[in-house]
Amino acid sequence: MDTFQIVRTEHLNHHDKLFGGYMLLWVDEKAWITASRDFPGCRMVTRSMDKIDFTQPVAVGSILRFNTLPVKIGRSSIVYHVQVFADPPGADGEIPVFANNITFVNLDDKGKPIALPELERPLKSERVCE
Repeated sequence: MDTFQIVRTEHLNHHDKLFGGYMLLWVDEKAWITASRDFPGCRMVTRSMDKIDFTQPVAVGSILRFNTLPVKIGRSSIVYHVQVFADPPGADGEIPVFANNITFVNLDDKGKPIALPELERPLKSERVCE
């Protein structure tokens, strides 16, 4: 599933590039949206992110594309791979700037992991728009 974000001046660090904390916030938020759409009615919470590696600086005005796809479904958790691409102002294409895996777990009312519902594939995030 693709989602988008524009980088504005309030998202910049002291070097006038995207502050990494915003990238992590957006990755978590956009992956959670994907998990919530894939498993409606479930209480999905972030369990972990793997490698944090900012491969390219991101300029103000860039349009970021977050591509989020499931890579592993467990009993009560799901892992998504999130790739982030930047389309800088004036560029003629995207460049990869960040990627990681993020795990969400389904919790009950008491905060204990519970099984994810059995769903038919493809999940919403795996479907191609026509």
